[in-house]
Amino acid sequence: MATATPKASVSGAAFEPLSSAFAQNPYPAYAALRDMGEPQFFPDFDMWLVSRFDDVAGIARDNSMVRSPEFFMSAEEVHEQKRLQNWLGMPHHERFVQFSMLDSDGEVHDRLRKQVFREFTPAFIARQRGMIQSFVDKLVDSLIDKGEIDFVEDLASQVPGHIIGRVLGVPDEDCPQLRGWSEKVVQFFDINRTDERKALAEQATTEFYHYLQKLMAERRAAPQEDLITRLIAAQDAGHLNEDELVSTCMLILMAGHGSTIDVLGSGMHALLRFPDQMERLRQDPGLIHTAIQEMFRFESPLPFFHRYSTTDCVVGGRAFPRGTKFGLLYGAANRDPWAFGDDAGSFDVGRNPNRHLAFGGGAHFCLGNHLARLDMEVIFTTLIKRLKSISLAEAEPQYKPGLSVRGPKALHLTLTPA
Repeated sequence: MATATPKASVSGAAFEPLSSAFAQNPYPAYAALRDMGEPQFFPDFDMWLVSRFDDVAGIARDNSMVRSPEFFMSAEEVHEQKRLQNWLGMPHHERFVQFSMLDSDGEVHDRLRKQVFREFTPAFIARQRGMIQSFVDKLVDSLIDKGEIDFVEDLASQVPGHIIGRVLGVPDEDCPQLRGWSEKVVQFFDINRTDERKALAEQATTEFYHYLQKLMAERRAAPQEDLITRLIAAQDAGHLNEDELVSTCMLILMAGHGSTIDVLGSGMHALLRFPDQMERLRQDPGLIHTAIQEMFRFESPLPFFHRYSTTDCVVGGRAFPRGTKFGLLYGAANRDPWAFGDDAGSFDVGRNPNRHLAFGGGAHFCLGNHLARLDMEVIFTTLIKRLKSISLAEAEPQYKPGLSVRGPKALHLTLTPA
């Protein structure tokens, strides 16, 4: 079974999230949706698109809005929905990816999140700065005299996965393979779920699982000071079972790859598109914290997530019944002039306050946001300090297609050392 290509009419306006035009610039489509006011129905996926900041924030922070339909559907109905959306027939993906802390709610979600939360506190992440700085320095040393690089492949993609790998306990030499598996698994979460993409996701999940089995056996034989060892101890104490342990490790590693790579690429592109903001950051390095928050707002790397209503509700002034599926367009909400002013479409490294929704909200607020922001702080601060100039070596980078991701495929830069 292959799903139909989403190319729907949303209240008479074309909404084509898999088109090349949308990939390059989704913001006119987002603005059109916001201008319509109330949520708009997207028939291809039986969901209501929510684009205004207040509405998206309200749903994201509402505990009665959940990720899983199990709260209001029978097991048979859930199975049929998965069949219609091409989620079945991939046993390892169903076992370890379709079930996860991200896609659970209530007691299960709270129990799993508790096991990970203590590992991603701001204090713990701050202690990783020296390790991250050392890794980035060595990487920049190897690139700085090349003259031209692909920022996405040569730098952005090399850092987040290695850093989260080290935190979890993955050897450096294995991290490139984890990135490949993660990308193949995650691509099936977008709206183009063909049989070919399905097979790719299941194969990657299977290989990922076998790798983690081996790594967990090694840690059981020789525990270390890493997250996987502590999660194994949590399993032994009865706080999670083996499938939940594998699923949580996969989720941490996958979350530590794609979205941070994407926002590093789009963030660098934003600095190049707004050279006055690049110069402003050079002159005032203390702006790096607000600059990074602005990168997440301006080009949200995960611009779409869904929620189901567990009660009758009102969104955008319209009544909806229990069980309604909402598509939360974080990318649209984060450019809403109502929330960010008339300059919502501009990039401002000093924007403050900046109440963006790139990390979601409520029970599913992103646990890894502190680590992602620290990775970015070290990378951009190091590059600006060590390079006299950074410029585009191509006319215009191409962005990834899809509704669920936002980032350049490649970003070719010319570097001039300081």
